[in-house]
Amino acid sequence: MTEHVSLDAHPALVLNADFRPLSYYPLSLWCWQDSIKAVFLERVNIVSEYDVYVHSPSTKMRVPSVVSLKDYIKPSRHPAFTRFNVFLRDKFQCQYCGFDRDLTFDHVVPRSRGGRTTWENVITACAPCNLRKANKSLKQVGMTARGKAFQPTVHELHNNGRYFPPNYLHESWMDYLYWDAELEP
Repeated sequence: MTEHVSLDAHPALVLNADFRPLSYYPLSLWCWQDSIKAVFLERVNIVSEYDVYVHSPSTKMRVPSVVSLKDYIKPSRHPAFTRFNVFLRDKFQCQYCGFDRDLTFDHVVPRSRGGRTTWENVITACAPCNLRKANKSLKQVGMTARGKAFQPTVHELHNNGRYFPPNYLHESWMDYLYWDAELEP
């Protein structure tokens, strides 16, 4: 009798050609189908494998757990402006009260007053603080922000992200991930 294993629980860590993850936040992972497709298209090298196999009528293959790209991709110097990256910059805390749940992002200068959706005008806020501030200035509602809205560097996001490692890290990935070793005091 063979044991049924969910292949969805077997993502592959994707490394650049220099053996660094393409991304830490979110961690660069491919589903098992994408990693096997990249192997057959000869776009990646298999670095490590799970003890799980996939079968076709003519082939049996171990599922990759770590792959490295054959061609180097130059990393971006500036992170993309996304909701996740704003939260990461602000360490997943409301910049008004410090709460870490029910997070939204708030325009420091409200959009209705000409504020733009930019790194320099958006901060993380919990829903109650965001509703309290509404479309007013901080001064009008007597609120202050704990941190300043700014465009972070990739390095700053990586440093913040080390405090929030993924829930799942396979042992074959550990030689390529540095959550503990590089934490700044």
